[in-house]
Amino acid sequence: MQPREVVQALLRHEISERMGVYEHWWEETLRDAWPSQGYPEGAAPEDVFDYDIENCGGWFNTEPFHGTTETLEETDEWILRRDGRGATLRYWKGKSGTPEHVDFAVTDWDTWKRYREPLLTLDPSRLGDIEEVRKRLASAREKGRFTVYGQLFVFELLRATMGDQNFLPALLLEPDLIRDFCQVYLEHYRLHFDYLFREAGLPDGMFIYEDLGFSNGLFCSPATLRELILPYERELVGFLKEYGLPVILHSCGDVRQAVPIIIEAGYDCLQPMEAKAGCDVVELAREYGDRLAFMGNINVVELTTNDKTRVEAEVLTKVRAMREMRVPYFFHSDHSIPPNIRYDTYRYALDVFRQNWTY
Repeated sequence: MQPREVVQALLRHEISERMGVYEHWWEETLRDAWPSQGYPEGAAPEDVFDYDIENCGGWFNTEPFHGTTETLEETDEWILRRDGRGATLRYWKGKSGTPEHVDFAVTDWDTWKRYREPLLTLDPSRLGDIEEVRKRLASAREKGRFTVYGQLFVFELLRATMGDQNFLPALLLEPDLIRDFCQVYLEHYRLHFDYLFREAGLPDGMFIYEDLGFSNGLFCSPATLRELILPYERELVGFLKEYGLPVILHSCGDVRQAVPIIIEAGYDCLQPMEAKAGCDVVELAREYGDRLAFMGNINVVELTTNDKTRVEAEVLTKVRAMREMRVPYFFHSDHSIPPNIRYDTYRYALDVFRQNWTY
């Protein structure tokens, strides 16, 4: 079977001839750390590691006033910017991570009414180089890979637009504002994905990024999530499935209480299930393996030891259990690969997995 066929079967919740492989990275791992350890500098990781999935685009600009980002202050270590959402954020230079939340313009209905209007009209300039997306799709398909587009959705967009300290209380204090925000962005996505699919072509599936949890649990109660966020997640997933696209959800943190809601929304696969936040793919698979595929949960804390005995034990614990239960599974870290995991350690983890990935 081609990689594309393997992934398609797994996302249909079928048992393929083998499991799948994919990964995300901290930028500095491939850029700064690994070239001195043997990684081919500038090479695409999907080619180096022969992944089954390749992300080919989809990241259109979702700022209400896109193209208006301005630098407010800059030092040798960080840069302070105000973006087209009215959010002022401080970014570290040279390393990945969540920016510091400094200030947000959209904190009330009156301001949101001004910001919402530009989102309700199709603007092809948001999508960037359509021809490049076409080329990436064609190249990935020539290699037999499963192609995806990626994008954030409403929970992440609320965070980016209002900040956690504003949008989380608003879930309880201003639910109508939250509903309107989500509805506007749902329409925004329909408009722009319709255009992207028509002009660049359809991928094989979608990756939606929504960080619903942190280290100790969900950012809001399951009841609030079901009432205010689920309806729009379900609508987006339903829209994408009208195009025949399976949908993978990326959600960081401890999302165990949200898994039934994720299934209700129609997602086909959950990624990355952070072991550091208490998630265990084996436990989740026992309860939900008949309704959901799983990608991830390889604990980077174990990989950062660079101890091959511990790395092997971590990989084998997950792959053997998933194989025994015959649950659709993809190798992936429990978030992204940081630079303190050595190149040969990561290759060893992949080798161990591939030696055991046949169902």
